[in-house]
Order: sequence, then C-alpha cells, then structure tokens
Amino acid sequence: MWSTVRRPLSSEEMAVVEQNAVALGVTIDALMENAGRAVAEEAARHLPSPPARVAIVAGTGNNGGDGTCAAFYLQQWGYSPEVWLVRPPSEIRSRAARRCFDRIQHRGPVRVGVPRTEDLATMPLVVDALLGTGQSPPLRGAISEAVAAIRASRAPILSVDIPTGVGDPDGLRPSWTVTLTTPKEELARGAPGEVSVREIGIPFEAWRRTGPGEFLSFRAPSGHTDRGRTGRLVIIGGGPYAGAPALAALAALRSGAERATILAPEGAAERIQSFSPNLIVHRFGRDHFRSTDVQEMLEFLRAAPPRAVVMGMGAGAHPETIAAFRELEQELVGEWPLVVDADALAALPTESERPSERTAPLFATPNSGEYARVFGGTPSAPLAARLAEVERIASERRLFLLVKGEPDLGSDGEMVFENVHHHPAMTVGGVGDVLAGVLGSLTAQGLRPLVAARLATYWVGEAGLRAAARKSFGLLATDVIEELPPALVAGLERVAPSAG
Repeated sequence: MWSTVRRPLSSEEMAVVEQNAVALGVTIDALMENAGRAVAEEAARHLPSPPARVAIVAGTGNNGGDGTCAAFYLQQWGYSPEVWLVRPPSEIRSRAARRCFDRIQHRGPVRVGVPRTEDLATMPLVVDALLGTGQSPPLRGAISEAVAAIRASRAPILSVDIPTGVGDPDGLRPSWTVTLTTPKEELARGAPGEVSVREIGIPFEAWRRTGPGEFLSFRAPSGHTDRGRTGRLVIIGGGPYAGAPALAALAALRSGAERATILAPEGAAERIQSFSPNLIVHRFGRDHFRSTDVQEMLEFLRAAPPRAVVMGMGAGAHPETIAAFRELEQELVGEWPLVVDADALAALPTESERPSERTAPLFATPNSGEYARVFGGTPSAPLAARLAEVERIASERRLFLLVKGEPDLGSDGEMVFENVHHHPAMTVGGVGDVLAGVLGSLTAQGLRPLVAARLATYWVGEAGLRAAARKSFGLLATDVIEELPPALVAGLERVAPSAG
C-alpha cells in the first residue's frame, strides 16, 4: 500500500508515521531490526563475496542504530564490518539504538571517534549512517569531520534513508541510498545516487489514519520573538448566530493563536464580545453582511494582514450574505490561507473564478450534509469509495477538503486521510466551529495544509474524548475547547521520549 503514496513524505511526516505505528503496537526495536536487516541486504548487493570488509560510520541517533544493526547482520553473513561511532556511546539517544550498539560492541572492530581518510580508502563500501530524517544544515563537529573523511576516501558510499548533509555542498554524494518505508522529500534536494525503497514493517494505517504522532507537528513558540506566539487569525462570521464565531475564536486561542479577531455584523458583535474578554470584535454592517460591507472589510484585512482567515460560521444564509461572501472569497482566495466553513461554503468560487497566480491554501470544511449539497458528494457510500471521492473532488477543485463525519476524511488532492479519533457525543452543535478555529489557528502558525488538518482533527477528537469522560452525552462545544490545552500537554508528553 505504501507504493500508492503519490509524493515523497517529509521528515516531519515520517516522524508522525513512526509514532502512529508505535501507537498501533509496532515497537521501535522491531522497526530498527527490520531497517538494519534491509540496510545489510542492500550493502551485500554492492560488496564482494564474504569475508569482504565494509565500513559503517554511525551517529548516535536512530539512523546510527540502523547502521550498527546492519553491522550485526553483515557479520552473521560472513562479512567483516568495521564500525566507527563518531560520538561517545553515552550520547546514543534511544534505547533501541543502544541495544544495537551493545550487540556488536565486542564482536568486531568498533571504534569511537571519527575515521581517518586512510581507514576508509581501501574499503569496498562505506555505509553512511550518520544522520537520517530531521537533519538540518550546516554539518557540525564530529559529523562534519566524518563526512569530510568519507568524501576524501573516494570509497563507494551507501547512505541510510537520506544522505548525510543532503542539499549541503559539503554533504555526501553516495552511489546508492536505501530509503526506508517510502521516498523522502529531502532526496530531491541532493544527489542520492541510485535509490532503493525498503519497507520495514510500518503499517500503511499509520499514515492513512491520524494518531498521537500528529502532536509532533505542533510548533511550540520559541523565545519572545514576535511576542512569543504566532498566528494572527481573523474570523468572519456571525449575524443571526453569535455563538459560532466566538467558539471558533476561543478554540483558535486555546490551540496557540496569538490573536483571534472577529469581524461581525453590528447586530451580533456586542453579543460575541460578551462571551469573553479575550475576543477582539470589529463591527461591519448592520444585522447581516452585505456587499456594501465587503470593501471596508478588505481594507481592514490589508491594513493589518492576518496569517489566516476563517469565515462562514454563524453568518446565516441570507442571499445578501451569500453574495457578500462570494465577493470576499474571490478576493481572499490565494491571498491568505483561507478556511471556508458553514454558510460561506455556498459562496466558494468556481475553478474559473479563482486567480491562478495566488498560492495560499484554501480549505473547505463541510459536514456530511454540506458535502452532499455543495460538492455533490455521497456521504453514505462505502468508506473506500468516499476516500477516493474526497481525493478526486479536492484535486478537481484545487482545495483542501475536510469532510466532518464518521470518520472525518481529508485530502489535498494527492493524499487522503481519515480520523476516527473522536466520541459520539461530539455531534453536538458548535464542535464543527471548534474544529474550524483550530485548523485556522494551526494554519496561521505556519503548518502545511495536510499537517494542519491531520493535527486539528486528531487534537479536537482527543479533547472531545477527554471531555466526554467527564460529561458523557452532556458534552458541550465549550467543554471541548477547555480540554484542548491539557490534550496538547498529554500528547506532547506521549511523543516526547522518542522525538529525538
């Protein structure tokens, strides 16, 4: 099934997948064991017959663990692996990698430190297990020295997962790369040589379905730059209903947005403001939005540009409101990341109305009824058919489609995922507004569309499960909002031990 993935995955996405696999019962030990054997098999393809020598230059992360595990298998098959661990064993970062190192430490030549060029020059193959996914330039310290020695040796190189220093002019240029599970985005930035893909036991469900690994995508603020938190969000909604935009804004704030500003008609603005002093509300028009309000709202947005816009909740379906939304969306689509929800879905621009030169992502977040009405979808179809349909519609409409239901289905037109992590009590009104607010918040914080949608659906689902444990079927949308921060804390703690 991994062969059906239409594009390479990023390092961040692969880290999420690995954590989701662990949540499904696959151990890191098993994954490393499978990876080590796969690397050893690929190395054997490029070596003379046993007892040929082979150098394995390893770092202290899981990539290094794959390398030392490969050394064990090569030794079992009669080869003569020689290992250089470029940093002290005390710095090995995971229990699985430590187990692999301990297993070969006294079974052959194992040296701690950087190899010399002359140590590698006579080797028929050097296995590069220094850095894998997640590496970032520039190369430093022992890693940089080891890369320089490998390059100077001119020995053939087999890199594990991605070459060390990929995209860096001083990085490695291997003859071969064995990449694990699925191709990686980073390979396109360098010269990986001949690439082979080996599966190591990660179930495809770890990618197709959301899981706790999604919390690895959350971007914690660093320092006090840009006031510590990022993500200035504007929510356009309200009119006959005041609660919906307030719920979206509060959810955005609880999921890390710096500011959530609501643009609402005068008739709803005062009620929205009364819900919380944390909300910033600006009045436009009278009892509902009209085309005469559009230019003023656009001027407001462009005077202090937000990082994302969410629109539609609570605005009602008055023909003048839909006309105003249609004008707004034609102006906003592609200029800022835009989440279109609820009543604004009826105003989505057609393909011919969308400006081709604008690139900011467009999200549509219908419930099952809106999905059928606006997109012609069939929410009652079998799951496989729905997955294919959501992916097709997203591709045809050039948007990110997130259909709320059982399960939630999301696609950017290339990838499709499902989220089953929620509670039946969450069908209460307002939870869809919460999801739109969290999605807008994460998008405003700079997450890529697919990453933001996966995290938003899982996070809101986790918050709902936590709230339902206390409130059962008396759960309210505000209960879900209040559980967002503790759900994040628990999620980050769950993935933290293996995050390095």
